[in-house]
Amino acid sequence: MANGQANGQWYPPEWPDRIRALADGTLTPVTPKRAATVMLLRDTGATDSGSGPVVHMLRRRTSMAFAGGAYAYPGGGVDPRDDDRAVGWAGPTRAWWADRLGVDEAGAQAIVCAAVRETYEEAGVLLAGPTADSVVGDTTGADWEADRAALVDRELSFAEFLDRRGLVLRSDLLGAWARWITPEFESRRYDTWFFVAALPEGQRTRNASTEADRTVWITPADAAAGYDKGELLMMPPTVATLRGLAECATAAEALASAPGRDMTPVLARARLSGDEVVLSWPGHDEFTKHVPSTRTATAPATPSDPTGGAPS
Repeated sequence: MANGQANGQWYPPEWPDRIRALADGTLTPVTPKRAATVMLLRDTGATDSGSGPVVHMLRRRTSMAFAGGAYAYPGGGVDPRDDDRAVGWAGPTRAWWADRLGVDEAGAQAIVCAAVRETYEEAGVLLAGPTADSVVGDTTGADWEADRAALVDRELSFAEFLDRRGLVLRSDLLGAWARWITPEFESRRYDTWFFVAALPEGQRTRNASTEADRTVWITPADAAAGYDKGELLMMPPTVATLRGLAECATAAEALASAPGRDMTPVLARARLSGDEVVLSWPGHDEFTKHVPSTRTATAPATPSDPTGGAPS
């Protein structure tokens, strides 16, 4: 692969030039936008890779300006209305989430709301119920789809959606897993909180995202192996979270382990070393890259998809 890569690490060709510009002071970092993404899990019993849960992943369309062709999880940016205090809420308090996520209470609600809303918008899965101990069932009807489309188009806020349906957000169905911030030299920056959740009984995923051309249920170990072989294109946060999920035998175990996960933000560092640009992610040495500073590297070709793009 290009740059001597043996894996499927997403690496834009403009990064070396932007890194040098940041180093010499000619590039001003943009402020990252708050975002949330959810790793949906379901148990399947024994698989070819052994036992354990499978995770729902989508492949971003190759036409996307940011991470086109890369595999990721459902997610997206915070809607300014996601911190609406009128939202129906169940589970740990906003104060508890604020402490866990490292933000204030309004920010915590906005991030948790974004996680639940984006999962519904992109995968058709809704982590909410009519009571604090129940979850909605099938969400594939025409009336549900009309509400989902209104959320996507921002014609309807998430708080209004929940109120209209008589639902409360089930924050207890989420587990905060990690936090990654897009490097300072990237033109599109996100401060992203990663969550884990189990697929609610009676619901099923579908590719409801206009940003994805296929979805797949795959074991975290198989997905990581596909990346290692250079067959699946991914960003470092995706690979790192997959490796953590691969250690869990069930979806329940993943959720139970979430409160012990380190939520210290991971932010890539870039430095000039002789005739090289060295790019690294603290605590994740496998992603360190050494790029010649005398030329712009070429982005790796989009890897093949050995999963066959199996629909969810």
